Amino acid sequence: MNFEGAVVKEQGVTFGIVIVRPSVLSSSADRNDMVGFGLRAFGPMPIVLMAQDGRGVPTYWGRPDIVKFLSRLHAAQIPWKRYSMAA
Repeated sequence: MNFEGAVVKEQGVTFGIVIVRPSVLSSSADRNDMVGFGLRAFGPMPIVLMAQDGRGVPTYWGRPDIVKFLSRLHAAQIPWKRYSMAA
């Protein structure tokens, strides 16, 4: 399985970001599934989910301090990567 995401280390905190469809953010079950996926992909670290609207504006979901930090960045400042993970 391929997915887009990033691992970020900032101010002594390492966290993973997984890009998801906007509908994922509105469902607690889907959010929990994708956080679990992020943990399997990146290992034990805080996981943030990111979805973009039709204009490319990101919305983040996860630990409040990390979401606040990310909301101050332009998405292009995040080191996005395409990851592959065995199913």
